[in-house]
Amino acid sequence: MKNLVLIGFMGTGKSVVGRALAARLDRPFVDVDEAIEREQGRPIRKIFAEQGEPAFRAVERAMIQRVTQRDGQVIAAGGGAIMDEGNLAALSRRGWLVWLTAEPDVILQRIGDPATRPLLNTADPRARVAELLALRQATYAKADAVVETSRRTVEQVVHEIIRIGEKAW
Repeated sequence: MKNLVLIGFMGTGKSVVGRALAARLDRPFVDVDEAIEREQGRPIRKIFAEQGEPAFRAVERAMIQRVTQRDGQVIAAGGGAIMDEGNLAALSRRGWLVWLTAEPDVILQRIGDPATRPLLNTADPRARVAELLALRQATYAKADAVVETSRRTVEQVVHEIIRIGEKAW
């Protein structure tokens, strides 16, 4: 049974939807960012601050390689994880990818204080969100399905993923 892999920008609902989807399908749930924080014993923002983005991405790559050794899971990948071709290949090879999307204003509302997100700790977080979305769009579009989350409840998003995915799994 393939993994169900949720990809998309921060604040689109990957973690919240992933937990609910895993519970609904009775599958294990793995949040890659949470697994990294547990393993490293510190928040991702500290890894960024102390070691930089390249060091974080190396840790993320290793975690994804481990996580994708198992099948039948619901996986929430970090927002930038699939920008690494190796990560995208590993997640795609053993998974069905769902790109969760949301409008920039909704993303900013959901994430709260942008200063807690290393990539958004700028003078104009909204412009940075738009810039990163534009940079990542072509890669996110390689997903098997797309589900917009801006005006949907978690349960509605879960239902839509199951509806779309039933034929693909």
